[in-house]
Amino acid sequence: MSNRQTDLSSQTAAASDAQPNDFDLITIGAGSGGLSVVERAASYGAKCLIIESDVMGGTCVNRGCVPKKVMWYSANLAHAMHHAADYGFDVKAGKLDWKKLVAKRENMIGGINDWYYEFLAEAGVELIEGKARFVNAKTIAVDGAQYTADRIVISTGGRPADPPADLPGADLVISSDGFFELDEAQPAKVAVVGGGYIALELAGVLNALGTETHLLHQGHSVLRGFDADIRAALRKQMDKEGIQSNTQDKITAVEQQADGRLSIHLADGTVITDLDQVLWAVGRVPNTDDIGIENTGITLARGGLIDVDDYQETHVAGLYALGDIINKRGVQLTPVAIAAGRRLADRLYGGMAGRKLDYQLIPTVMFTHPPIGTIGLTEAEARAQYGETVKVYSTEFNPMYYAFTQHKVKTLMKLIVVGEEEKVVGCHLLGKDVDEMLQGFAVAIKMGATKQDFDDTVAIHPVSAEELVTMKKPIG
Repeated sequence: MSNRQTDLSSQTAAASDAQPNDFDLITIGAGSGGLSVVERAASYGAKCLIIESDVMGGTCVNRGCVPKKVMWYSANLAHAMHHAADYGFDVKAGKLDWKKLVAKRENMIGGINDWYYEFLAEAGVELIEGKARFVNAKTIAVDGAQYTADRIVISTGGRPADPPADLPGADLVISSDGFFELDEAQPAKVAVVGGGYIALELAGVLNALGTETHLLHQGHSVLRGFDADIRAALRKQMDKEGIQSNTQDKITAVEQQADGRLSIHLADGTVITDLDQVLWAVGRVPNTDDIGIENTGITLARGGLIDVDDYQETHVAGLYALGDIINKRGVQLTPVAIAAGRRLADRLYGGMAGRKLDYQLIPTVMFTHPPIGTIGLTEAEARAQYGETVKVYSTEFNPMYYAFTQHKVKTLMKLIVVGEEEKVVGCHLLGKDVDEMLQGFAVAIKMGATKQDFDDTVAIHPVSAEELVTMKKPIG
């Protein structure tokens, strides 16, 4: 912890000692959602306490969005150096100084962590760094002291799922958290286990930076729940990029070789040898199993998730939950937790009756190579819901950026529309820059845009995004 953090922590602890341990709002977890709800509530005059047992900022800042995006940018630069030569520049791709990159990344994260302490102090929010456990639905215990509030928000986030305990060599693998702890040298050869966005993003980064990358998803398709055409196009591009995938075979054992490197044994008898790391990324587990939730009256849902109503409230009055721990599909996103937290505080303390987050039409980006942007229903979901009224507009092309390059990456775009008015209910993109272009189109779709609205918008030329407002010939 920095000196600044120590000083601020001492100040908040002293303030807590000097005042009754009774608050308007207590939040467990100082990740994106927890920080957002207490900051907004405090701005309305609520007396707030936030409790954190790990690092400030939660997964996103420390082991997720922020460090991942830094690594993704570095991978893009690796591609760009080759592209520059194709454009005529006299350049040669040099060796990445992994240690330097990681040090700069961690320094940036440290600055964000420091800022959070200032942020809370300026907002007038009290902070306790320690392990919170429920005594009852109104009382939290931390290191022997008890704190009470009529309203408590659970925003404890999640952690990487472990490999099966009966898998031989399970203790030899690392998680996505472990990936961000690789600070000395870039691994030369890695196996990434999983087919979700974390596995695919990290596999893409490692592969682009020159690590020999094997992807194993053990009978599961990649990015389940995403549009089938997007999934197929990504898989095709991953193969083209040289990621070595094994779709079906189960892992039966991980073992350490005599030289310290690792081997993976598969059910069909295949052995992948000489691995520097095995990165296990098969999902995440909600941090609800060690906070005394059994003392509150809350009954956990599937996998330890928490059921909430439209207003983030659990079935126990005065207890709320938000972020990665709630039992809603496809909402494990930092901006979702932030939006839910702020709206909750607006309603409880800002006089905004009925204020809540609409969990429909949430835009999502995956920082794969190439990136994916998606919002709304997939084609399969739309046809199941709307039947024959569904039409699909799509296009696939090579962006102008790749006109001179040997390394080409196609862009795929799909619009899903329904009814006579052709209301847009889904937009699915894969390709260069789609991560940036989706935000604006998401606003239009959230407002109820139709295909005619897209057609009536003058195209910007020459950019890839213009294809979304010029698509013709619907399918179906």
